[in-house]
Amino acid sequence: MDLALLESTLAELGEPAYRARQIWEWTAQGADGYAQMTNLPVRLRDALSERVPFSTMTVEREARSADGTIKVLLSTHDGRPIEAVLMRYRDGRHSLCLSSQSGCPLTCAFCATGAMRFGRNLTASEILDQALHFRRLGRVDHAVFMGMGEPMINLANVLAACRRLPDLGIGHRHTAISTVGWIPGITTLAAEPMPLRLALSLHAADPALREELMPVNARYPLAEVIAACEAFYAAKRRMVFVEYVMLAGVNDSVGQARALADLLDPRMFKVNMIPYNPTDSTFTGSSPRAIAAFAAELERRGLSATVRLTRGRDIDAACGQLAARV
Repeated sequence: MDLALLESTLAELGEPAYRARQIWEWTAQGADGYAQMTNLPVRLRDALSERVPFSTMTVEREARSADGTIKVLLSTHDGRPIEAVLMRYRDGRHSLCLSSQSGCPLTCAFCATGAMRFGRNLTASEILDQALHFRRLGRVDHAVFMGMGEPMINLANVLAACRRLPDLGIGHRHTAISTVGWIPGITTLAAEPMPLRLALSLHAADPALREELMPVNARYPLAEVIAACEAFYAAKRRMVFVEYVMLAGVNDSVGQARALADLLDPRMFKVNMIPYNPTDSTFTGSSPRAIAAFAAELERRGLSATVRLTRGRDIDAACGQLAARV
C-alpha cells in the first residue's frame, strides 16, 4: 500500500487522522482488501477502493517448493520485476527474503540477480508490500534483506520499511540487512536506533580474489569493510554475520579457511557458509567434504561457523538464484 497516497487521500476526503491507523492495523494483520475493514464506513471503503490501490505491486506468478518455500514474482506500477521469498523451517520460523531493488547494479560473478538489467531502487511501500503479500498467507516472524539488490544503496527506504515490520510480527532483532560491503550504509546502520542485524557478503579473504568475484571490492577495499563492520559491532554490540558462498576450487580450501579466520575477530563475527546454488555462471558448488573441512578449520581457530540450510532450490528461490523468473 502506498501509505503517502493513503494519507493524502484521507485528507482530501476530510477523514480524521486516526483512519490511517485503522487501515494500517487491518493491513498489517493480513487483511486482503478494504472490504474486510468493518470499522470503516462503507462509503469510505468504496472511495479508497477506487482511489488507493491496496498494493503497489501486481502478482505475476508464484512457485511453491517441495520444502514449503514460496517464491512470488511481482511487478511494480512501472513494470519493474521483483522477487520475494517465504521460507518455512522445521523449528517454526516463517522467514521472508525481501528485495530492495529491481535487479542489482553490483554484478557479483556468482549471483543471478547481478546478471539482470538493473531497474531502480524500490520505495518503502514497495518493500513493505512484499512482506504484506506473505502476511496475507499467514504468520511471519523473521526477515532478511538478501533478495534482489544491495540494501545499503537504498537504505533510507529499507529502514522506513523496517520501522513497520514489527506491526506484521517481525521484530527488529529478527531482521537482518545484508551488504556486499557498502561502507556508507554500514556506518549509517551503526548509528540507527533500531537493533537490526548486519550481514556481510564476503566470499573471499584474499582481496584480489574477492575483487574477481565482487567488483565492488575495488571501490570499498576489504580491509576498510572489515573496519566498518568492527565499528558497527562497537556501536551496537551485535555480532556481524559473514556470508560465504562455497565455490569448488575457488574459495573453499583449508588454507583459505585459515586466511578467513585470521581476518575475522571471533568476538565480532560469525560465519555462515552457503552451499552454492546453481545459476547461469560457470561455478560449481563445493562438495560436502570440502564444506565440512572448511568449517572444521574455522572452528579449530575459534571462529563460529554454520552451514546454511538451502531452501527453495527447486524453484530457483535459494540464495543467489533470484532473477525474475519462476
